[in-house]
Amino acid sequence: MTALRVGLTGGIASGKSTVGAVLAELGCVVTDADALVAELYRPGQPGAQAVADLFGPQMLRADGSVDKDALGRAVFADAASRKRLERAIHPLVGQRYLEILESAGDGAVVVFEVPLLAETGGRGRYDAVVTVEAPAALRLVRAVRRGLGRDQAAARMEAQARSEDRRAAADFVIENTGSLAELRARVEAVHSALKRQAQRS
Repeated sequence: MTALRVGLTGGIASGKSTVGAVLAELGCVVTDADALVAELYRPGQPGAQAVADLFGPQMLRADGSVDKDALGRAVFADAASRKRLERAIHPLVGQRYLEILESAGDGAVVVFEVPLLAETGGRGRYDAVVTVEAPAALRLVRAVRRGLGRDQAAARMEAQARSEDRRAAADFVIENTGSLAELRARVEAVHSALKRQAQRS
């Protein structure tokens, strides 16, 4: 028996992070790429060292952590620099993910939030995939309420996979169209199924 690898996805403003938080409350190990990169960018971590090696020590703050603003300015305007950073950091993220899986223990449910799972063809990396879905019009309202401009939110939605593609890649679909209590009940049902799957693996 090993830890169950679960990919959690969903379009912008679908409620994916809320579902992740509920799964964490229920005892799952929940993380995402951004959280792993943030760990790697801390003082003395291999990600901070890789950034200094690639772009110079001026990319680190006085405490040895990565200056994300400076790094962002250096790489987001330059595709070649961004690719160099990705080639250095992605393997470190993958290694950290494996460490989390190994430390979680047999029968654990390890959830990795992957916004672009359907877009990147990442289905095969997981034992189970959960997608959080809501109608596009509702997600647009939520995104604007969170502070995004309407055009910006619509553009992000347009750039993501269609709901049909996410559903096709998923083993579990959580509809997030009602209250928080309704959402929690749906997450609890999926969690029970994941736990049963983890115990069989």
